[in-house]
Amino acid sequence: MNKPEAIDLDGSEISPFQINVANRVKRLPPYLFGRINALLYEKRRNGDDVIDLGMGNPSDPPEDLVIDKLAEAARDPRNHGYSKSNGIANLRREVTAKYHKKYGVRLDPDSEVIVCLGSKEGFSHLCLALMGAGDTAIVPAPYFPVHVYGVALASGNVISLEVGDQEKFLSNIAYTCQHLYPRPKLVIVNFPHNPSTATVEQGFYDDLVVLARRYGFMVISDFAYADVAFDGYHPPSFLASPGATEVGVEFTTMSKGYNMAGWRVGFCSGNAEMVRALGTIKAYYDYGMFQAIQVAAIMALRHTDAAVENQSLLYQNRRDVLCEGLTRIGWQVTPPQAGMFLWAKIPDRWQTQMDTMQFAMMLLEQADVACSPGSGFGPAGEGYLRMALVENESRLRQAVRQIGRCLSAK
Repeated sequence: MNKPEAIDLDGSEISPFQINVANRVKRLPPYLFGRINALLYEKRRNGDDVIDLGMGNPSDPPEDLVIDKLAEAARDPRNHGYSKSNGIANLRREVTAKYHKKYGVRLDPDSEVIVCLGSKEGFSHLCLALMGAGDTAIVPAPYFPVHVYGVALASGNVISLEVGDQEKFLSNIAYTCQHLYPRPKLVIVNFPHNPSTATVEQGFYDDLVVLARRYGFMVISDFAYADVAFDGYHPPSFLASPGATEVGVEFTTMSKGYNMAGWRVGFCSGNAEMVRALGTIKAYYDYGMFQAIQVAAIMALRHTDAAVENQSLLYQNRRDVLCEGLTRIGWQVTPPQAGMFLWAKIPDRWQTQMDTMQFAMMLLEQADVACSPGSGFGPAGEGYLRMALVENESRLRQAVRQIGRCLSAK
C-alpha cells in the first residue's frame, strides 16, 4: 500500500520532510572499522569463537580494593548528586602527586588539572574550546581517529605528518609552520604512539616546546599509554620538559594500566588557560563524573602502583608470545617498547594481492581472528595490522595457529 501524500491546509502537496545534519557531521568519512565490527558481531551471534585483537579493550579487572571502594562509595547517599564538572579536589590532588612522584612535575591541582570522562571526551571537548573554522592542527600519521575527527568536529583542518622518524617529524612541523599561513594553531602528539607503537625520549619534547614558542602553536600530548611499557623503558611526560606548561597540556587515563577502561576516568593537566577553556566547555556539556567512581580512582592512584607494574609485565609477556609466533610463521615484526598493541606489517606476498582491509576481513572470515586494518588509521597505515594484546597467552598462541593455517591454505 502506498504511503499517502502529505497535504497542507491549503490543499497543496507538502514535500517529504528531510533531516539536514550539520556540515561537521557530513565531513566525517564512513567508519572504516564498521565492516570488521559488523562481521565480528554476526560471527559471534552464530556461535563462532572469534579471537578479538581488534580493540585495545583491557580484559583484566581492576584491583579488588578499587572495586570494593567503588561499592562502598556507591552506598554513600552523598555521592549520588551532581558532581563538579572539573572533578573532586582530592582526585585532582592525587593526579598532581603522581606527576610529581613519577616525572618530577609540580602542578596546581586547582588550576592545572581537570578530570575528564575518559581522555577521549576531554580531548574532543578541548578541540571545541581551542579550534574553529580556518584553524589548523598538525597530527601524527598514522593517526588515532579522534585526533583527526575531534578537530574536524570542531570545524578545524588537519595536516598529518608521518611519525616514524621523530627528527623528521619535528623538522616537518617546523617546515609546515614556516610555509603555511595562517600558521597551525595546534600540534597533537601521542607517544607511546597508537597505532604504530613509536616511542620518544625526553629530548623530543624539549625540542617540541622550543618549536611551540618559536611558531606560536599550542600542544596537546595524548599520553594514554604512560603506564604500559616494557624492557625497562619509561615513557617520558611532555610536561617534564622545561616550559611545557606554558605551551600545552597532557591527557592521561586510568583505562590501560589500571584496567578501568569502562569507568571512563581521564585527566587533562598542564597549561592553566587551556585547562580553564576545557572546563568552560565541560560546564555546559556535563555535570561531572559519578562521584563514587572518583573516590575509587583515588584509591587506585594511591595504592595500586605495584599492580600497574605487574600489568605491564603481563602485556610484555603477551607481546613476546605474539611476536615469536608471528615470526615463526614468516612475519617480520618489531617488538614494541610500550603500549598494548603490535603494529604488524602484512607479509609482502599478501600486500601484492589485497589491501589491508581485505586482508583483515580474510583473517576474520577464515581464521576467526579480528584485527584492526592499518588503513583505518589513515593512508600511512596501509600495509599494517594493529593487534591488541588483550587476550591471554594461550589465546594469542591459538590466534597465531589459526592465522598460519589460513594463510598456508592459500
